[in-house]
Amino acid sequence: MEIMAYNHIKVIAFDADDTLWVNETYFRDVEHKFAQLLSAYETENTIDQELFKMEMKNLSIYGYGIKGFVLSMIESAIELSNGKISNQVLSEIIGLGKDMIEKPVELLDGIEEVLEKLSKKYRLLVLTKGDLLDQERKLEKSGLSKYFHHVEVMSDKKEKNYKDLLAHLEIDVNEFLMIGNSLRSDVLPIINIGGKAIHVPFHTTWQHETVSPHEESDEYDVVKNISEVLQYV
Repeated sequence: MEIMAYNHIKVIAFDADDTLWVNETYFRDVEHKFAQLLSAYETENTIDQELFKMEMKNLSIYGYGIKGFVLSMIESAIELSNGKISNQVLSEIIGLGKDMIEKPVELLDGIEEVLEKLSKKYRLLVLTKGDLLDQERKLEKSGLSKYFHHVEVMSDKKEKNYKDLLAHLEIDVNEFLMIGNSLRSDVLPIINIGGKAIHVPFHTTWQHETVSPHEESDEYDVVKNISEVLQYV
């Protein structure tokens, strides 16, 4: 894709988790600790698989984010132990979730420089999934809120979600660019509704967000580091 393909862009939206700051790494760490807590009942691989199934079953109930993750861990622990899990272990699982919420926000390399430069030329948005309170807390801790005109915590990132939001914000899809680490949530839905997207892969991706890998194509660009976005816009 030629750089000139972006010359009509007026609004740029960023995903938050694993695009602005580290997130998925903490989930992987807690999954490992959760498996250790339940090691008397199953292997780590089986525990991981059962937890993921539980998360998928609960997604339509709890949505995305840490709170739904913790509730899924508790429910999985009860099932995997056939109801024998102790109150102490359940308390430890809740503690793991609280620790995740209280983690410091670790910005990804180059992100503030990119936002500072782009905010002078474009209207910038944050479009993210997750728990509203947690995402607001992370944005405040990050120190990045000054660069954004609008922040939206979305229940999901499917084509209809994007269409509805862009219509509500009176944004022309032809003038819109989405930047994020998830092909499933940040790139492909935008391409499918006629917008532009740049994929910035993160070294760890949640299983639910994975799709068949795409190389650079005529549909979207891929950059190795967020700083490379400045070569396009």
